[in-house]
Amino acid sequence: MKRASKPAKPAKPAKPASRPRTKAKDESATVLYDVPGPRARRRNLLWTLLFLAALAAVVWWVIAGLDAKNQLEAEKWEPFFTDGRVWETYLLPALKNTVIAAALAMVLALPLGAFLGIARLSDHRAVRGVAGTVVEFFRAIPVLILMLFANAAYAEFTDISPETRPLYAVVTGLVLYNASVLAEVVRAGILALPAGQTDAAKAIGMRKGQTMAYVLLPQSVTAMLPALVSQLVVIVKDTALGGAMLGFAELLASVRPLSANYGANTIACFTVVAVLFVLLNVALTTFASWLERRLRRGKRTTGAVVTAEAVEDLATPGEPTGPKP
Repeated sequence: MKRASKPAKPAKPAKPASRPRTKAKDESATVLYDVPGPRARRRNLLWTLLFLAALAAVVWWVIAGLDAKNQLEAEKWEPFFTDGRVWETYLLPALKNTVIAAALAMVLALPLGAFLGIARLSDHRAVRGVAGTVVEFFRAIPVLILMLFANAAYAEFTDISPETRPLYAVVTGLVLYNASVLAEVVRAGILALPAGQTDAAKAIGMRKGQTMAYVLLPQSVTAMLPALVSQLVVIVKDTALGGAMLGFAELLASVRPLSANYGANTIACFTVVAVLFVLLNVALTTFASWLERRLRRGKRTTGAVVTAEAVEDLATPGEPTGPKP
């Protein structure tokens, strides 16, 4: 008697044929250039060594020249480390004035620049024309002339004391010039967004002001941030113009009395002031970089959720917004 045959096992589904491997991924990292070979690597190493040697020669030439003029003597640099009056009387008050002028100019120039930039995108031709004229006019005038003109205007038409007038003039010049530049930054950042953002906002009933405030501006801030930070750094550095021409007691203006009272150590004074400017701008750039990373992280981890109540607020008058029967 024959045994019953075992039921046949179901056939396994055939594996999909693997796609032929391409070199696209391997070449993606070098799509803009060829991978250097042994000869090219040796040539690059040679040019690097030559550049470092030339840089070392220039540094040595500068140090030797300073040493020949007795600018590296310890007595010229010692007051910055041993005499507290250098900082209490000259550098710290000057640094405070620089920070005050730059901060006031930033606080006033940012909203004014945003307003002018948005006005240049208005649907009304008159608004666009006025905003464009203001922006082009103040952007074409050197910031130093704006400071001098503001100083003369304050002296002629106001009762501001001569002691505080340079601060007002410096802030006014910085605000007028940098607001016009920031207006172009804001306008370019908004225009860089895809047109679909505006179309989607119109599709749910948003007005032009709501679209600008809730859709376009929040998305363009991250893209505009590097240009905004660069302009804020310019504001910090341009405060030195007020010290050179208006007698504003900022960092650069502290070099002359400091050098006169401590043995004509001009190079040392300029070096210390330059380091303070660098530290101030590095702190501003670091804060802006941290803020940019935070904004980008927030966009990746959170999403906008439009609730039914929010849609009801955007509905046209007289149109039912509740659930359809």
